[in-house]
Amino acid sequence: MKRISILLIMTLCHFTIYMNAQTFIRVSTDRTDLIYKVNGKTGRIYQIYLGEKLLDDSEYKNLPANIYNKAVSDRHEAYLCSGTEDYFEPALAVEHNDGNLTTYLKYVSHVVVKKDDNVTQTSINLKDDVYPVEVKLIFETFAKENIIKSRSEIFHSEKKAVKISRYASSLLYFSDAKYFLTEFSGDWAKETNISSQELFYGKKVIDTKLGSRAAMFASPFFQLGLGAPVKETEGQVLAGTLAWTGNFRFTFEVDNLGDLRLISGINPYASSYELDPKTVFQTPEFIFTLSSKGAGQASRDFHSWARNYQLKDGKGERLTLLNNWEATYFDFDEEKLTNLMKDAKDLGVDMFLLDDGWFGNKYPRINDRAGLGDWETTKNKLPDGIPYLVKTAKETGVKFGIWIEPEMINPESELFKNHPDWVIMQPNRETYFFRNQLVLDMSNPDVQDFVFGIVDKIMKENPEIAFFKWDCNSPITNIYSPYLKNRQNNLYINHVRGIYNVFKKVKDKYPDLPMMLCSGGGGRCDYEALKYFTEFWPSDNTDPVERLYIQWGFSQFFSSKSMCAHVTSWNSNTSIKFRTDVAMMCKLGFDIRFNEMNNDEKEYCRQAVASYKRLKTSILDGDLFRLVSPYDGNHTAIMYVDESKNKAVLYAFDINPRYSEKVFPVKLQGLDPTRKYRITEINLMPKQKSSLNVNDKVFTGDYLIKAGIDVFSSSKLQSKVIEITAE
Repeated sequence: MKRISILLIMTLCHFTIYMNAQTFIRVSTDRTDLIYKVNGKTGRIYQIYLGEKLLDDSEYKNLPANIYNKAVSDRHEAYLCSGTEDYFEPALAVEHNDGNLTTYLKYVSHVVVKKDDNVTQTSINLKDDVYPVEVKLIFETFAKENIIKSRSEIFHSEKKAVKISRYASSLLYFSDAKYFLTEFSGDWAKETNISSQELFYGKKVIDTKLGSRAAMFASPFFQLGLGAPVKETEGQVLAGTLAWTGNFRFTFEVDNLGDLRLISGINPYASSYELDPKTVFQTPEFIFTLSSKGAGQASRDFHSWARNYQLKDGKGERLTLLNNWEATYFDFDEEKLTNLMKDAKDLGVDMFLLDDGWFGNKYPRINDRAGLGDWETTKNKLPDGIPYLVKTAKETGVKFGIWIEPEMINPESELFKNHPDWVIMQPNRETYFFRNQLVLDMSNPDVQDFVFGIVDKIMKENPEIAFFKWDCNSPITNIYSPYLKNRQNNLYINHVRGIYNVFKKVKDKYPDLPMMLCSGGGGRCDYEALKYFTEFWPSDNTDPVERLYIQWGFSQFFSSKSMCAHVTSWNSNTSIKFRTDVAMMCKLGFDIRFNEMNNDEKEYCRQAVASYKRLKTSILDGDLFRLVSPYDGNHTAIMYVDESKNKAVLYAFDINPRYSEKVFPVKLQGLDPTRKYRITEINLMPKQKSSLNVNDKVFTGDYLIKAGIDVFSSSKLQSKVIEITAE
């Protein structure tokens, strides 16, 4: 009680000081400042600075965007509303009870609360002086990691519900000579293709309207180069992402004077939300960092922050595994699974994961056309049920994990026959099926209870289950909620909020349960969902060559600890070594018929798993340095360096070199220049000798950074994994 009182007094002291001064509001990390100022005449608040941290507080008054310079200030309102004198995209649009579409927000107060030595929250309270509408802008800063979260809360006390058709999480402004956008897009099995363009007058929009599996085409993150295109190790780069598992939208608008406004938030498509009186509408968090040292530093900041604060069990262990999917698909029984568990033990991984196809009786899951919704073990496949498999795995010496897709339903299921009212589906039109399935209406509390009950029942019956793979293979089609009735515009948003309710219940009851977030590959890759999941599945495409590009794209925002990569049989032109080396850059798994490998391949895989376990602290918790991009030629290389700089792991791949192509030494990063390091090639096939001309030699970190080492060759589809150890 005493501690709470002290905190309250500190908060009130902050409040009093700011109310008296009523000037600057500073949102800052150790390296970035975002500064607002209140116009004393109008009461409106403006962004006057976003850039590298200013060391002298007294120099704020010298900022070129001083609010008394009307020509500048009135273009950068902190949370611009529709109907005002601004002619460009607003952050907020409200239709009031009387039909008026205009809102003016004025500063009321702000409060700064220091949560600990690293985390500070700033809340800015705004209010319309005509209509009873209030908005709170909330910023949370992580000083050391240089990360800022931004969100808003919208509230009103009008007599009836109001309609809000714009509700941004964040509005930021930039004044620079040029702007360059890097975006990440694709489709199933070709996620995170990287493309860049210069932004000119007008709007560029990145959005999705898929509802569920929302990131199938466009990823909810981007990079913005200020003044120059995005580069890896130099230049000013803003990297941003929206923590939202549904429809999102980023709007980049260059105005008539060459300024850029960036609006981030939920996509308002088909979502003019009806907000009841005295109900808070909370927007998702827009999370960003501003780097003065290129995209590489921005990525490392995101990775460190996520492990420390956002990713479930971000500092914990990760389980290596063998999955049965590509070994059996839907065709398995207890004997086949038992043999695969023995393979997992022989391979040396921690866990066996049972994938799709284990459930349904009246409508058995023998293909993807039936069974979703009926989460009872298929008796003719698995007569002794999941408990037998958990017990067998334990006796074999591995853990047991299981696949579910609880938000989805097949029309060929008992659940669909009993509860068609639980399904998002048009009542008066022909139904369109994506992948032979439909989406359960997660805005309905009864459906939320049912979905949570799937996990809860499995765990109650099998408390030793060690892992869940949670899939989501369909976007929302046939958009209509029987539950919401006359408020269909709330469906896209309430559906996602219902999903979060379930995620939270699972995490609260089973806080130590590792879970993989999967959505037909990388269709879900956002930091709100990852609060509840230890990792995610970037792509169903496990061709190692394609994975080099896919993992390169996701690594811009997500650490190796959060990304699953499996060794499979995709791309038979590549060796088991090449495929394993690619997967070892992330959280390692296998999805392959281990018993069909020859003895050398088996021995290689065992040694690779052992090496991975020995080095996984460096790989999963170390700093990532992207050294050579696969987009720049026929080779690629990355490295991880642990926090102490005692150990590093370098991965190098020859993808498709041209005849007599000249290759260059790779200059390393992240090492201590003053220390000496031994270079050792690992992950060699049995009887294979290293072709590395510096193998087992010692160099200073300075030499490795400035001169580099030769790691590429002129041969196709070759790989090297190099352990770097401080002496």
